[in-house]
Amino acid sequence: MYAQMVETGLNKVQTLADMGEQERQFQARIDAGIKIEAKDWMPEAYRKTLIRQISQHAHSEIVGQLPEGNWVTRAPTLKRKSILLAKIQDEAGHGLYLYSAAETLGVSRDELLGNLHSGKAKYSSIFNYPTLSWADMGAVGWLVDGSAIINQIPLCRCSYGPYARAMIRVCKEESFHARQGYDIMLSLCRGTPAQKAMAQDAFNRWWWPALMMFGPSDAESVNSAQSAQWRIKLFSNDELRQRMVDQTVPQAEFLGLTVPDPDLKFNAGTGHYEFGEIDWSEFHNVLKGNGPCNKERLATRVKAWDDGAWFRDALVAYADKKQSRQAAA
Repeated sequence: MYAQMVETGLNKVQTLADMGEQERQFQARIDAGIKIEAKDWMPEAYRKTLIRQISQHAHSEIVGQLPEGNWVTRAPTLKRKSILLAKIQDEAGHGLYLYSAAETLGVSRDELLGNLHSGKAKYSSIFNYPTLSWADMGAVGWLVDGSAIINQIPLCRCSYGPYARAMIRVCKEESFHARQGYDIMLSLCRGTPAQKAMAQDAFNRWWWPALMMFGPSDAESVNSAQSAQWRIKLFSNDELRQRMVDQTVPQAEFLGLTVPDPDLKFNAGTGHYEFGEIDWSEFHNVLKGNGPCNKERLATRVKAWDDGAWFRDALVAYADKKQSRQAAA
């Protein structure tokens, strides 16, 4: 089990001897599989870890709408437009579920969004890459949402109840997103040579960023072992990445696409695919704000927030006026 990993360097967890009585009781509940709820006592570090993780997850859902929104008017058929619109609406809903889960930890939604818009908070680096063709909508659904499902299904069993419950619906809808992406790729690969070439081009550009989505090895993280002990994290980044590769390569072969990795090979002894080295310098560069679309994504998001200020103000004014009338009645 990942939670029983050997900690080295900075990647350490608290032992029972290091904990106070409340912390030992808290850890005992987690070890027994009992969900932690919003009103339960929890260590401050647990609360902060959840706020960081859930808010980054929520931000990723919201920002993730932007590259897809650019293709609604350019989708090839009415059916494809309606499916893409439904997918984008789902992503907005996911963001709302997750912001609501974060709010149960005592942080306001305005604070969370303020951190996003100021650049203080992060979101998934995958959304800082451009979508250059219709095939990218297929690759994003197949690879990005497919990877998200692998990463998120374990969260349905995480220790924090509001987060775990929110993830049940999110994962069901993400499975639809991955399926629609694969369907786009399947249609392109069964089409003309030019369409299949477009699918291969999108696959080439999204394969490595999709592998980076899971993050570097947990040995490089100061938080992973503690998150595992708290059952916020149930599997290591490398384990989840391996699942993604093992799942996706046979799908690519069925499509007739070539995985853009000359080092890829199947190891019959382990039953897993071995793959080449990931360029983590690219990942960290994008994470620092230097990706192809970092500035564009953040600027678009801030503009949308500013443009909607009048509507939020109107809602607050209406609510205040309604409350005043009820008080006077």
